[in-house]
Amino acid sequence: MYGLFEDEDDIFMGSPKSKLMDVLFNANNDVVRYELEKFIDRAAAMEMMMKQKCAETFGDNGDDMEKDIQSYILSNRDEVDAFSKNLYIEMMGAILSQSE
Repeated sequence: MYGLFEDEDDIFMGSPKSKLMDVLFNANNDVVRYELEKFIDRAAAMEMMMKQKCAETFGDNGDDMEKDIQSYILSNRDEVDAFSKNLYIEMMGAILSQSE
Protein backbone atom coordinates (compact mmCIF):
# COMPACT_ATOMS: atom_id res chain seq x y z
CA MET A 1 0.00 0.00 0.00
CA TYR A 2 2.79 2.43 0.91
CA GLY A 3 4.34 1.98 -2.54
CA LEU A 4 1.34 3.68 -4.15
CA PHE A 5 2.13 6.93 -2.36
CA GLU A 6 5.89 6.62 -2.20
CA ASP A 7 6.64 9.64 -4.37
CA GLU A 8 4.29 11.95 -2.48
CA ASP A 9 5.16 10.84 1.04
CA ASP A 10 8.89 10.22 0.77
CA ILE A 11 10.94 12.50 2.99
CA PHE A 12 13.20 13.34 0.05
CA MET A 13 10.20 14.04 -2.19
CA GLY A 14 10.56 11.08 -4.49
CA SER A 15 11.35 7.43 -4.84
CA PRO A 16 14.75 6.15 -5.97
CA LYS A 17 13.16 5.51 -9.37
CA SER A 18 11.83 9.05 -9.76
CA LYS A 19 15.09 10.54 -8.52
CA LEU A 20 17.07 8.47 -11.04
CA MET A 21 14.77 9.72 -13.79
CA ASP A 22 15.47 13.29 -12.68
CA VAL A 23 19.19 12.61 -12.80
CA LEU A 24 18.98 10.89 -16.21
CA PHE A 25 17.21 13.87 -17.76
CA ASN A 26 19.35 16.55 -16.12
CA ALA A 27 22.89 15.15 -15.88
CA ASN A 28 25.61 15.35 -18.48
CA ASN A 29 24.39 13.44 -21.55
CA ASP A 30 27.75 11.70 -22.13
CA VAL A 31 27.87 10.42 -18.54
CA VAL A 32 24.27 9.17 -18.73
CA ARG A 33 24.94 7.39 -22.03
CA TYR A 34 28.08 5.77 -20.62
CA GLU A 35 26.28 4.49 -17.50
CA LEU A 36 23.28 3.21 -19.50
CA GLU A 37 25.59 1.39 -21.94
CA LYS A 38 27.47 -0.14 -19.00
CA PHE A 39 24.16 -1.23 -17.43
CA ILE A 40 22.89 -2.79 -20.69
CA ASP A 41 26.20 -4.61 -21.25
CA ARG A 42 25.98 -6.01 -17.74
CA ALA A 43 22.35 -7.08 -18.21
CA ALA A 44 23.21 -8.70 -21.55
CA ALA A 45 26.12 -10.61 -20.01
CA MET A 46 23.94 -11.83 -17.12
CA GLU A 47 21.20 -12.97 -19.49
CA MET A 48 23.71 -14.80 -21.67
CA MET A 49 25.19 -16.45 -18.56
CA MET A 50 21.70 -17.54 -17.47
CA LYS A 51 20.98 -19.06 -20.88
CA GLN A 52 24.28 -20.92 -20.80
CA LYS A 53 23.62 -22.19 -17.26
CA CYS A 54 20.12 -23.33 -18.26
CA ALA A 55 21.54 -25.19 -21.24
CA GLU A 56 24.19 -26.87 -19.07
CA THR A 57 21.87 -27.67 -16.18
CA PHE A 58 18.58 -28.47 -17.86
CA GLY A 59 19.62 -29.25 -21.41
CA ASP A 60 17.50 -26.49 -22.90
CA ASN A 61 18.44 -23.29 -24.66
CA GLY A 62 16.65 -20.94 -22.30
CA ASP A 63 13.53 -20.61 -24.45
CA ASP A 64 11.36 -20.35 -21.36
CA MET A 65 13.64 -17.83 -19.67
CA GLU A 66 11.27 -14.87 -20.07
CA LYS A 67 8.46 -16.90 -18.52
CA ASP A 68 10.78 -17.99 -15.71
CA ILE A 69 11.89 -14.41 -15.07
CA GLN A 70 8.29 -13.15 -14.90
CA SER A 71 7.37 -16.00 -12.58
CA TYR A 72 10.34 -15.19 -10.34
CA ILE A 73 9.33 -11.52 -10.22
CA LEU A 74 5.77 -12.39 -9.24
CA SER A 75 6.92 -14.86 -6.59
CA ASN A 76 9.52 -12.52 -5.10
CA ARG A 77 7.92 -9.10 -5.64
CA ASP A 78 9.16 -7.46 -2.42
CA GLU A 79 12.74 -8.65 -2.84
CA VAL A 80 12.80 -7.64 -6.52
CA ASP A 81 11.43 -4.20 -5.66
CA ALA A 82 14.04 -3.71 -2.93
CA PHE A 83 16.86 -4.81 -5.23
CA SER A 84 15.53 -2.54 -8.00
CA LYS A 85 15.64 0.42 -5.63
CA ASN A 86 19.27 -0.39 -4.87
CA LEU A 87 20.04 -0.47 -8.60
CA TYR A 88 18.35 2.91 -9.12
CA ILE A 89 20.43 4.38 -6.31
CA GLU A 90 23.63 2.74 -7.57
CA MET A 91 23.19 4.12 -11.10
CA MET A 92 22.23 7.55 -9.76
CA GLY A 93 25.36 7.59 -7.61
CA ALA A 94 27.56 6.56 -10.53
CA ILE A 95 26.15 9.32 -12.72
CA LEU A 96 26.29 12.01 -10.04
CA SER A 97 29.84 11.14 -9.00
CA GLN A 98 31.01 11.68 -12.59
CA SER A 99 29.04 14.90 -12.95
CA GLU A 100 30.75 16.87 -10.19
